[in-house]
Amino acid sequence: CREGICGSCAMNINGSNTLACLCKIDTNPSTAIYPLPHMYVLKDLVPDLTHFYEQHKSVQPYLINDDITDVEHYQSKEDRSKLDGLYECVLCACCTTSCPSYWWNTDKYLGPAVLLQSYRWLADSRDTMKAERLKFLDDAFKVYRCHTIMNCSKTCPKHLNPGKAIAQIKLEMAASH
Repeated sequence: CREGICGSCAMNINGSNTLACLCKIDTNPSTAIYPLPHMYVLKDLVPDLTHFYEQHKSVQPYLINDDITDVEHYQSKEDRSKLDGLYECVLCACCTTSCPSYWWNTDKYLGPAVLLQSYRWLADSRDTMKAERLKFLDDAFKVYRCHTIMNCSKTCPKHLNPGKAIAQIKLEMAASH
C-alpha cells in the first residue's frame, strides 16, 4: 500500500520492527529481513498473531454507551483532540514485539498496542464503561508489567506513543482507587 494503513507487512528489517511498505531499503545487498520477533512463524515472514488479536478483543475495542437514544453522541473539539495519537494505530504489532515485558509475559501482559487501543476507549468522552474497563485492567500483569523501557514508542512506524498511553492508564487506575 506504501501508506502504512493496514499493518499487514510488519517485519523486522535491519534489526528494527517496521512496516515494509514505509521502510526505505538501502541498496546494500546485505539487508536483513526477518519476521516479527518473539512470535510463532506460520510461514516465511508471516507471524501467528492469533493471541495478539485475542488480547485486542479482550479490551472491547469499540464504543460502549448505555444511552439508548436515537440521537448522535457528539464530542467537543477538545474531547476529540484527546484521541489524536490513539486511533491511528493499525495493529501491526511492531511495538508489542519489541517489548521485553511482552516477551517475558506474553500470556498475561496485554502489550503496548492493545493497551494503546484500550486507552483510546478510556479517553473517549462518549464511552460510558470507563469504570468497567479500568476494573478489567486492574491486575498485576495486564498493565503493570510495563517497565517503561519505551521500545514501543521508538519502533512504532506510525510515530505513536504507546508508552504515554500506558502511563495514562496507570494514572487513571491510581485515581480510581
